[in-house]
Amino acid sequence: MQFQFNSDSSVMGTADVATRIEQQVRHRLARFEDRLTRLEVHVSDDNGRKGGGDDKHCTIEARPRSGRPIGVTGKAADVDAAARIAANTMAERLERVFG
Repeated sequence: MQFQFNSDSSVMGTADVATRIEQQVRHRLARFEDRLTRLEVHVSDDNGRKGGGDDKHCTIEARPRSGRPIGVTGKAADVDAAARIAANTMAERLERVFG
């Protein structure tokens, strides 16, 4: 399964963030790995340097070997929490799709 990580310019420490989020998402979705061809993850910070509440977003798109892509989004105060929320939501969606 391919993994693609994208972020906007306001997400700091992209290399470390990318590694952490990839490990977190792969771990959470490991049981579906043989049924997916690709995961695309995009993280963004709505407020940039201004700060604020739950302004970090993580969108995950899973591409099953057969069928249409499945997308979910998580929103939280930091990108790791947003990725965790999105990965949990994706696991629930994939469980419904694959059984």
